[in-house]
Amino acid sequence: MSDSDNFQKGADFQRSVQEYFIREYGAGFELEKKIGIGTPKKDHKFDIVLENKIAIECKRYTWTKTGNVPSAKIGFINEAAFYLSFLPDTYEKYIVILCSYHVNRDESLAEYYYRTNQHLLGKTKVAEYDPENRTFKIVGQN
Repeated sequence: MSDSDNFQKGADFQRSVQEYFIREYGAGFELEKKIGIGTPKKDHKFDIVLENKIAIECKRYTWTKTGNVPSAKIGFINEAAFYLSFLPDTYEKYIVILCSYHVNRDESLAEYYYRTNQHLLGKTKVAEYDPENRTFKIVGQN
């Protein structure tokens, strides 16, 4: 699988999450929306944004084939949490991870991520989304 295939799958996942939020909350969710964060402000592109209300970072990650933790990818999820932490608490903040289970694991990847990293999340919610079944589940929030 080439990197462009991974990019396309990630973009497709992002659009499916956007469609879910539009179905649930209505129109207005923009893809790749820049918001100034930090001091001094510098633009960061968030995956999906409803202006001044909701910011979402999407991660289409799965367990490794053998059921091991995809450690490098967990780092990218932490990076998403870091960027979301700079948004004001007036935003509802989400990290949405592809619904991924493995036969050797008793929890989904999103559940694992929340259990092991909730101390980094502040008010950011962790959710999983299954684009095939169009199901969305919050797995954790502080």
